[in-house]
Amino acid sequence: MLPSLKLGPYTVLALADGAGPFFSPRSEAFPDATDEQWAAADRFDPGALDADGRWWLRFRAFAILGERGVTLVDAGIGPADSPAAAWAPVPGVLPDSLAAAGIDPSDVDTVVLTHLHTDHVGWAVVGTDAARPYFPNAEYLLQRAELDALDAINPLLRSRLVDPLRKTDQLRLLDGATALRGGERVLATPGHTPGHQSVLVTSGRERLAVTGDLLVHAIQLLHPALAYAHEMDPERARASRERLLRTGDADTLHLATPHLTEPFVTSR
Repeated sequence: MLPSLKLGPYTVLALADGAGPFFSPRSEAFPDATDEQWAAADRFDPGALDADGRWWLRFRAFAILGERGVTLVDAGIGPADSPAAAWAPVPGVLPDSLAAAGIDPSDVDTVVLTHLHTDHVGWAVVGTDAARPYFPNAEYLLQRAELDALDAINPLLRSRLVDPLRKTDQLRLLDGATALRGGERVLATPGHTPGHQSVLVTSGRERLAVTGDLLVHAIQLLHPALAYAHEMDPERARASRERLLRTGDADTLHLATPHLTEPFVTSR
């Protein structure tokens, strides 16, 4: 059974796509972290270290099932020939996870891409010579600021991702916070990349945030101000992370994370 969380009329499913080591030591990814901070993070998420002491990542997407459709947040590492193949453990198994959830790719009506790093867009468009959107009936949502920064993030994705989505008229650019057709809300959470976005699901006084790479390791949950070496703007990322983690008038905040060992973490 797939990990899931029920929130009022919504069911949020964690969809595994793969697992493997990060491409550099975690001490390089978080150079300012102290031994005490690492010890606390390891107690919180012991599965983030493998037997050889490497930072072990999960790669997952999330499906939000509601009364008005199916929203997919991110698209994993992708098949064997995906852009993530240079470093991620492809091929991913997202199609199997979707099938286990009873979701056909044609059922998905919205795909929210949190950002344009290759391990989050792998199944968005498949094929090289005849590239096609993997979710044929979906509108793909991306922040305009992210597309504007594409050359700095990964220019390869222009031909592998953006152009095929434009060819089928499935790409929709957003400018900041936006309500989705299913009732969820996209939030601009820049810093990791210029147009990074997260998705917020609310039911009563309970909230769930699909964080994208605003949180890549438990150490950022325990110490939100800690800079991550692969953030394009660490100060903006810190501000976005701290803002998202504020519960405001919510009694409970759940976090749906793509890379932590457990897909769902309750912050309060």
